[in-house]
Amino acid sequence: MTASLPVSDHAIAATRWVATGSVIALIVLCLAWELVLAPVRPGGSWIALKALPLCIPLAGILKNRMYTYRWVSLVIWLYFTEGVVRGWGDKPPSQWLAWVEVLLCLALFTACTLHVRLRQRNAKAMAAANELQEGQAPSPAA
Repeated sequence: MTASLPVSDHAIAATRWVATGSVIALIVLCLAWELVLAPVRPGGSWIALKALPLCIPLAGILKNRMYTYRWVSLVIWLYFTEGVVRGWGDKPPSQWLAWVEVLLCLALFTACTLHVRLRQRNAKAMAAANELQEGQAPSPAA
């Protein structure tokens, strides 16, 4: 059995930054879209509250919690679905904003899944290295 090489910390950090940037961009997009750029009703609407649930994973991602990356990769599909529906059904500029939302959702999903995969691969490589190191250590009875 060959142990995989540990993943670079730069790759893990890059996925974390992409995830953080995507969540922040989605929050800003949702607020700007529904309050200023293309609100459903003139003057803004309560739909802007859709940005609020995105603040919860932002805190978890900033704290680098693995569990957050996992559940965000599932929940983000709700925003993706909204973006696709409004991208097909709305008129510009709302349509363009919806497609930006779709792209941000895809970036966030990719960053989250890569982050989880890279961190798990790193943990397995570290565990294999520790087992190998313990196996080669001289026994105390010898």
